[in-house]
Amino acid sequence: MKAFLIDRYGKNQGRLAEVPDPEPGIHDVLIKVHASSVNLLDSKISKGEFKLILPYTFPLIMGNDVAGVVVRVGSGVRSFKPGDEVYARPPDARIGGFAELIAIEESALALKPKNTSMEQAAALPLVALTAWQVLVETARLKKGQKVFIQAGSGGVGSIAIQLAKHLGAFVATTTSTPNVEWVKALGADVVIDYTQQNFETVLRDYDVVLNSLGPAELETSLRILKPGGQLISISGPPTAEFAREQKLSWGLGWIMRLLSSGIRRKARRQGVDYGFVFMRASGAQLQKITALVESGAITPVINRTFPFEATAEALSYVERGRAKGKVVIKII
Repeated sequence: MKAFLIDRYGKNQGRLAEVPDPEPGIHDVLIKVHASSVNLLDSKISKGEFKLILPYTFPLIMGNDVAGVVVRVGSGVRSFKPGDEVYARPPDARIGGFAELIAIEESALALKPKNTSMEQAAALPLVALTAWQVLVETARLKKGQKVFIQAGSGGVGSIAIQLAKHLGAFVATTTSTPNVEWVKALGADVVIDYTQQNFETVLRDYDVVLNSLGPAELETSLRILKPGGQLISISGPPTAEFAREQKLSWGLGWIMRLLSSGIRRKARRQGVDYGFVFMRASGAQLQKITALVESGAITPVINRTFPFEATAEALSYVERGRAKGKVVIKII
């Protein structure tokens, strides 16, 4: 099969190559991939930013989102059969969505929404699961609460806004001037043009912040939270709790405790909880997301679609940080 892979860590790595077809295990589903999508995580993995916690071997097939058709199932698979249209975020240890075929554990899969194309379905898993695990699982966002979602026009932000509105929250976000009206149409109640205003001068007494930006924005976000509020970051710094969940070494846990000590200390002073979320694969949660997509509560947002042969160009485009929603790679 054809796949896009890297042979080592570094900037601007990656090539299309012929590799052996994957062999599904007992609990695996072999999928003919129709589409995948690009995430900033792909760039970070290729540069080696996660090599301490995700020790991949080379050559490594890239890609963290998949939509396609089931070709074959392992003897222990009960929920899927050949011909099913499915989508998934493969587990961390078994990424590989930029390929013509992929074998994924049954537990990570869900039937794709009936009202989406393969390209639309491929744009959802990683960002929708991230939004779900921050807002539903971690924050337990309730109707009437106020949530600030940074970077509302990005992949995670565009889905998180829709999910938060479905949950009945009041939503504020940031974006640049050309995207203000577009983000409002997604459902945001307050949209701050970050080229004109600083969000901390406008927002007050928020219950939850979803941080996806850098250390400066993370610390500034503390100012807008009410006592008892939650600052939840998907961009770090990671915590010792995360290290335990990932079953990392004691040494790495200590490093992560040290890295997050500053923001945790400042959060405690303000009576705020700090948490770090590193999205994990979950077919069960994707099934719930499928229902929301089919009901119209969440709509996939695609900025551009690239052919499989232009995967490297798609990765570069996403790295520039100007995409509205997701960038999709059409495998078939």
